[in-house]
Amino acid sequence: MPSTDSSRVAAIAVATVYGTLLNDRATVDRLAEAFTQPPYKAPPKAPVLYVKPRNTLASEGAEVAIPPQTGEVRIDATVGAVIGRRATKLSEAEALDYVSGYRVVSDITLAHENYYRPSIQLRCRDGFCPMSEPVTAQGFDLACSTLVVKINGQQVHERRFADLVRPLPRLIADVTEFMTLEAGDVLLVGPPEGAPLARPGDRVELEVPGLGKLSHTVVFEINGGARQ
Repeated sequence: MPSTDSSRVAAIAVATVYGTLLNDRATVDRLAEAFTQPPYKAPPKAPVLYVKPRNTLASEGAEVAIPPQTGEVRIDATVGAVIGRRATKLSEAEALDYVSGYRVVSDITLAHENYYRPSIQLRCRDGFCPMSEPVTAQGFDLACSTLVVKINGQQVHERRFADLVRPLPRLIADVTEFMTLEAGDVLLVGPPEGAPLARPGDRVELEVPGLGKLSHTVVFEINGGARQ
């Protein structure tokens, strides 16, 4: 079954999904020298955002199709904060009061090194954003949480959300300083450094204790959309 059929997309009731780049401390440290080079000559001062449009949305058990010529995709495993009510110009102290829940998210991308201007063709292909069902925010502390990625049952990656450059309250405050987040929007806290790669035939599993699990498979795209 294609990962982006109407039944799978309809199960994802969200407004807009926003991704955040350069929010993992290890990634920023690795790119520190590159930030001083043209054309930017300085690290970003505000969050670097991108959008995962509706065609990317998929749910538990989705089949994610990738172009045969690429052969693999990067699994930028992360967590998304679900905005519960209109949020604009929030302080860090009040930011989490506007979060109604969280989703485990497999933010899939074709491998690249473009951190300032993410390509739509790389990050926004059909089915490239599988998400779990939302879990209530009550009692969950992202800053103390970890995320484990398994491929074909083997653990290949683990990240700690204590390593974010902008912890979630600050990220929400910085984003809502220049744009309003609406109820139902999902704000992803960003990819990890050293995200694992997955290939057609692989089963990918993400788990965040306290939030639950998300799984999907990767398949080849054939003849403009058919899968195998």
